[in-house]
Amino acid sequence: MMAKRKISLNELSNKVDITLSNLSILKTGKAKAVRFSTLEAICKALDCQPGDLLEYNNEGLKKEE
Repeated sequence: MMAKRKISLNELSNKVDITLSNLSILKTGKAKAVRFSTLEAICKALDCQPGDLLEYNNEGLKKEE
């Protein structure tokens, strides 16, 4: 989604007021959880829906490629 919107991790970090390291953990799929407020802020910044960012499988949630 970031590539579609042509936005860098640094720019997204500034827009959603999340540290670059925390945003990187979310992006790589290494996060154990995400707050709804964080997900909402990312969706607003990228003009997308949560389903555009997340995918469910039998192993749990994974980042969308």
